[in-house]
Amino acid sequence: MTRDEAVVLVQGLMDGSITDESEVAAALETLKAGLSCPHISNYIYWDFDPEPSAEKVVDRAIAYEPFVL
Repeated sequence: MTRDEAVVLVQGLMDGSITDESEVAAALETLKAGLSCPHISNYIYWDFDPEPSAEKVVDRAIAYEPFVL
C-alpha cells in the first residue's frame, strides 16, 4: 500500500465519508495489513494530537516498529 492510498482511506474514516460498519472494518483491516501497524485505529480515533490529519496518522503508522521483549 502506498502512502497516498493510505492517506485517502484514513481521510475517509476521519471525515465520515466511510460510514457503513462493514466498510469501516474493511478499511481498517486494509490499513493494518498495508501499513503493518496494528494501532492504526488508535491513531485515527484516540490520538491526542490537537490538529489531527490523515497525513500525520499515516506517517505515524509508517514509522511504527514492533519491538521484542
